[in-house]
Amino acid sequence: MAKWGEGDPRWIVEERADATNVNNWHWTERDATGWSTDKLKELLMGVRVEGEQGVCEVTAVDTLDGEASINNRKGKLIFFYEWNIKATWTGTTKSGIKYKGSIEVPNLSDENDMDDLDISVALGKDEPLTPLADLMKKEGEKKIRIALGSYITHLKSEFTQGMILPSANGMPSQKQQQQTAPKAKMDKSQTGSSTSASSTVATGVKIPTCKFSLKDNFRTAPEELYRVFLHPEMVRAFTHADAVVENHRGGKFRLLDGNVSGEFLDLVQDEKIVMKWRFKTWPCEHYATVTLTLKDKGDETELHLDARGVPTNEEERTKEGWLRYYFQGIKQTFGFGAQLY
Repeated sequence: MAKWGEGDPRWIVEERADATNVNNWHWTERDATGWSTDKLKELLMGVRVEGEQGVCEVTAVDTLDGEASINNRKGKLIFFYEWNIKATWTGTTKSGIKYKGSIEVPNLSDENDMDDLDISVALGKDEPLTPLADLMKKEGEKKIRIALGSYITHLKSEFTQGMILPSANGMPSQKQQQQTAPKAKMDKSQTGSSTSASSTVATGVKIPTCKFSLKDNFRTAPEELYRVFLHPEMVRAFTHADAVVENHRGGKFRLLDGNVSGEFLDLVQDEKIVMKWRFKTWPCEHYATVTLTLKDKGDETELHLDARGVPTNEEERTKEGWLRYYFQGIKQTFGFGAQLY
């Protein structure tokens, strides 16, 4: 069975008046090495942790040996990256004393899972022992892992723009819509409001969109349910797949082997999550706005989902995905089962 968000890409072989290599059906390759070097430096130089001991931050990226590229064949993107990274961190105590240390990541590549990535954080050879080293090893390493995960997310979203080209009239054909968005039978009781059609703009092309609502109860407190959506370890648990989750306003996320991605637009602690959200098969750079509202009902939490800007032909598949991979996945994984309205 195909994974959520995946479809048959064969529709892309069609005639085009401009004789363009549609969707790069023939093998194409884009070198991402230069872009990756700049992005890795940008993300790593933003790593900073603070504790009772003082402040630690990455102050230099000394070595970036490696390469990255993206290949496209028959509408399928294949990512390759392999990096050996060495950086310097500086710690400053509350009294202003400075210490230096090193960071080494010898195996950032598409062959290694992010959770298994080897990150070595050490104090400089001639530096005296300091609690700042423990702070950097414990908290700094987490931030470095998040930064490297963010690089991979950007590589697979930002840098790939334009590698999947539109069809002759700028719109997916009816055949493609049928193949990538099969209709799923849904119980009307699972939706909290009726669908209404509208129109939005994605990459300069108007596409018909809709909005819908879902409502469900979870047998847990709002703060626990809020954490489930924002903590990477919990997201990986209920999706049963790798996930990159930057759990702050403006943070990016990438779930279900890249089939779902987006950005957190607003976070209200234990009450509301607003995000830009998309399937990877949607038109390039088109996002829906999804709002999750949590209401405390005593021994359970009522969750309202409002989605706007969903491509009309993706409505049923999007509903089914949220119900199956999010709602049911969370209940089954954490035991939050409650009666669906």
